[in-house]
Amino acid sequence: MDAQTKIAVNEDVYNIVNKENKSVILVTHDIAEAIAFCDRVIVLTKRPTSIKNIYEIKFDDLENRTPLKARKHVLFKDYFDKIWGDLDEFKK
Repeated sequence: MDAQTKIAVNEDVYNIVNKENKSVILVTHDIAEAIAFCDRVIVLTKRPTSIKNIYEIKFDDLENRTPLKARKHVLFKDYFDKIWGDLDEFKK
């Protein structure tokens, strides 16, 4: 699926989840998708897997949050850089 369609699908799923007041576990390798869609991002280690870090994603000042709006938030890059740093350590 192309990037624009993926974001549009994320928007639809996010709206359905919120409307139905459901919880979802999203497993992804896409850092931006995780930050934009989720309230909490859990970074796992290599095998044997354990939890490396947990990030509470808070865009408190964002009204009617959606994945697309979250991607434009000023804190988005900070979250991305922190999570990228956790994952970059695996390459060493």
